[in-house]
Formats: sequence, structure tokens, C-alpha cells
Amino acid sequence: MTPASVTLFVKLGPTRVRVRITGAGDPLLLIMGIGGNVEMWTPLADRLANRQLIMFDFPGTGSSGMSWLPPAMGANALLTRSLLRKLGYDRVDVLGYSWGGVLAQQLAIQHRGTVRKLVLAATSVGLGGIPASPKVTARMLTPRRYYSRSYFVKIAPETYGGRFRHDEALANDEANRRIGRPPGMAGYVAQLLAMAGYSTLPGLPFIAAPTLVLAGADDPVVPLRNQYLMAKLIRHSQLEIVAAAGHLLLLDSPEIAAPLIDRFLSADE
Repeated sequence: MTPASVTLFVKLGPTRVRVRITGAGDPLLLIMGIGGNVEMWTPLADRLANRQLIMFDFPGTGSSGMSWLPPAMGANALLTRSLLRKLGYDRVDVLGYSWGGVLAQQLAIQHRGTVRKLVLAATSVGLGGIPASPKVTARMLTPRRYYSRSYFVKIAPETYGGRFRHDEALANDEANRRIGRPPGMAGYVAQLLAMAGYSTLPGLPFIAAPTLVLAGADDPVVPLRNQYLMAKLIRHSQLEIVAAAGHLLLLDSPEIAAPLIDRFLSADE
């Protein structure tokens, strides 16, 4: 992590949300994928040192309590906006990865004034998108990969693609960040329920924020056609494909992803 770092708990109604803020500069909110925790951002965060990064364990994951709101993307977007307001931010750049990318889309649709620029990494539109294979989908329906190191290392090559196909040391490092703060079963199910029958497709043309759609060319979880679809429907968007990366492109190729993100966020609108 960057040297200037603070970890705190923020009360949103009855829920305590664990937040980590690092660095200085323009604020960038990071929204992790399903079941993920703050520690999983480390490979990318270490390469975005010129920005103030706002990271949090989504309610029901990591060290955050369960949300009192219904398990729906609209409610999750409201909670995220409330968290930003509680922290003193009115308008930020937003990076959403995988499940967090779907929430980031909803945030940009529902609370347009909150999002200055948007980065959507290895994510989909939900219902109406191109799904993963049945085997990969089945693996994503359970948080087992957050509890068992051996299971994560075993499934990582075929499930996540990219460098995880041939780098067992990379898989072990990623497993360390996951199993330290695994999601609760209730929290994981709530995140799954938020995706059930949900689609950002009708709202994509209404996203006003300039958007970077970032994809790994070898992504078994979110096939590349999903990113082409998003880039087509979001008016002010550009698509970047990282050739050697998989679903965890922010973690297996941060030395490539971070400069692309930084350059996009720093460019004049």
C-alpha cells in the first residue's frame, strides 16, 4: 500500500462498513468483485500512487457488517453514494471490477452527479449479456474459492485465465489476500441476489460519465463480447483490451492496467 493510508469503520444506519483510504490526489472509488475485500486491491493500488484511493469491504464481505437494505443493485448504489457522502465526497472517479463493475454502472445511471469518470473492468451488463460456461458459472455461485487455498489454486487457471493459467505463485499470492478476510455466506448470497434478473442494458445509453471499458482477452468469466456490447451502448466510451490478461486483469496485469486507467482518468474531457 501507499504510505499515507488510513483504515476506518463508517456507520451507515446499523451497518459498519470497513473503509481504507490511501494516497493523495484526485479521489478514485474502487468497487471490488463479488466476495472481495480491500486487501485484494493491493497489486493495482500500489501502481496508482498519485491518486487518493477509496476502497471498502462491501457489506457482508471482508470486515463489514450486513446491509439492512434489500439485496438489489439500486439499493447497493444508494448505499455506495451514502458512504461517499459520509466520507465527505460529492463527486469522484469510479472503478468497478466484475460484480463491482455492474454496481458502478448502476451508480453512474442512478446518481449521475456522483460519477466524474467511470472505469468498467472485466464486467458485464448482467441479464442480456453473454454468460460464462456452465462450469465457470457454477464455481462463481459459491464462495469456496475464498475459504480454500488449494481449491483456489486448482481452479484458477481454467476459471480466471490470463497469467493464472501458468503462474502458480501468482495464484498463491492472490489466495493469501482472499482467505484472510473471506465473505460471509449471507453476504455472498445477497450479492448474488442483487444480480438475479438484473440488467444495466436499458440504462447504458444514459450514462453521462466518460467511460473506459477495460477487458482481458482471455476472460472465461466475462466473455469479451460483453465489453464490446457495453462500449457500443455507452455514448462516451472507449475500449481497451489487454492481450495477455484474464478475468483478474487488474491483479494479474496491474503493470499494464494501471497506466491505462491513469492515462484515461488524467485526460482532458
